[in-house]
Amino acid sequence: MSFNKALLLAIVVIIIDQISKIYIKTTYALDGGFEVFNWFRIHFIENDGMAWGVELPGNYGKLLLTTFRIIAVGGIVYWLNDSVKKKGSNILLVAIALILAGAVGNIIDSVFYGVIFNDSHGQIATLFSNQPYGTWFHGKVVDMFYFPIWKGNLPEWLPIWGGQHFTFFNAIFNIADVAISVGVGLLIVFNKKVFK
Repeated sequence: MSFNKALLLAIVVIIIDQISKIYIKTTYALDGGFEVFNWFRIHFIENDGMAWGVELPGNYGKLLLTTFRIIAVGGIVYWLNDSVKKKGSNILLVAIALILAGAVGNIIDSVFYGVIFNDSHGQIATLFSNQPYGTWFHGKVVDMFYFPIWKGNLPEWLPIWGGQHFTFFNAIFNIADVAISVGVGLLIVFNKKVFK
C-alpha cells in the first residue's frame, strides 16, 4: 500500500467521523439521542478530556492535552511514512492510518469546536455560531455511540461492588475512537505479521 492510499483511508475516516459529529451536535441537545436497540443507543455527550472522560486539571490542562495530541499526530505521520518506505505489511499501514484518522478526528473537535459551535446544554447547537461556547484549543469532543448491553444490580455476595447498580458496557464513544481501537487491535492481533 502506498503512502497516498493510506492517507486517503485516513481522510475518509476523518470525514465520516466529522459528518457524524456535526450531525449529532446540530440535531440533538446534550444528553439527547434515540434508541436503536435496547442494547444500543445514540446518546450525545461531550468529553472535556482524554479517554473515559479523564481530565487534566488546571487552566492549561486542555491546552496541554491538545498540544500533545498534535505532536503525537506528527509522530504517527512519520511512522506511517517510514513504514511505507520499509515496505511494511498492508495490515500495519491500515492500522497506522486508522490510528492517525482517530487522533486527527478528535483533535479537530478539541481545536475548532469551541469556536464554531454554541453551547449544547438544553438546546441544539448551531454551526458557525456568533456566540461560541469556548476558545481555540478548548473545544469538547463529541461522543455518541452507547452500548448498555446489560444493566442491573450485581449480586450481594460479590466483594466490593456487591449490590451496586452496574452497566456493561458503559463507555460512550465516537468513530474516531473506534478507528483508534481497531488500529491498535490490528497491531495486537497481527503483531507477528506487522512487526517482523
